[in-house]
Amino acid sequence: MVAAEAMPLSWPERYSQLLVESGLDFTEVLEESVQSPNLEQPALFSLSQCLAKPELLRSQLRKDYPDTEDPRQLRAALSVVHQDLALSVISPLVIRLFLRGEAPLPDPGRIFLAAAGEPSATSRWFHASHGDMIGVEAFISRIAAIVNDWYPVFRQDLGVSPGAYWSSVGLALGAPFAAVWNRANPEDLCTLASEWLERFRCEANRYVNWIPSEFNGDTCALPQRKGCCLKYLRPGGGYCGTCGIYRKERLSALRQSSRCQPPGQWQPQE
Repeated sequence: MVAAEAMPLSWPERYSQLLVESGLDFTEVLEESVQSPNLEQPALFSLSQCLAKPELLRSQLRKDYPDTEDPRQLRAALSVVHQDLALSVISPLVIRLFLRGEAPLPDPGRIFLAAAGEPSATSRWFHASHGDMIGVEAFISRIAAIVNDWYPVFRQDLGVSPGAYWSSVGLALGAPFAAVWNRANPEDLCTLASEWLERFRCEANRYVNWIPSEFNGDTCALPQRKGCCLKYLRPGGGYCGTCGIYRKERLSALRQSSRCQPPGQWQPQE
């Protein structure tokens, strides 16, 4: 009698296995990473309205930030607000997908831009309600189609660069892995995170590389952008730890370390 072949592990199961092998509690880690949006903050307009009329977002940012009358500053502000959209809307959905095995898709009609400077707001974008839950494979296919559909507006109408757009999306899609960037086995985490991004039929995996590293004496896994969100141009901004300006230096250090040190033993310069 031939034994039945074992079913391949689902993505949440593979992720859970990685965490267990690193001595981490799967449910605890992901529940800690989920932040509920403030639904009491006033909404200016929806993402659906923004996609239909991009000038809404441009005009709002000019009103909120007077320095964006400078085209370079406006482009930077638009890039940063797109990153905010990806990390505040897409990231929580991916975390929920890994935690529950199902999640809803982002609904542009229920995603809103909040007023600038709201004291309780950690993000300008918030998802007011969600639709039907779908499984992992359907989510992978449909979220890729959604970010592909949004891309022409942010690229052509709002001037967000391909590197900024797709690296922000890539960081959002990798949110469950970023939650344990310095807590799980870095080599295994980088491998699994890279495989995850490759599942999406969009450009996100081209603009984010997961790199095993050592930082301040601790091993970690670093999501490294190939692009820059331009946050450093904004008042009070700076370079993100994942910024593409570090990419060549870090990859060079990684190649060098692989010749003269055990894997993952290198120091990123911040």
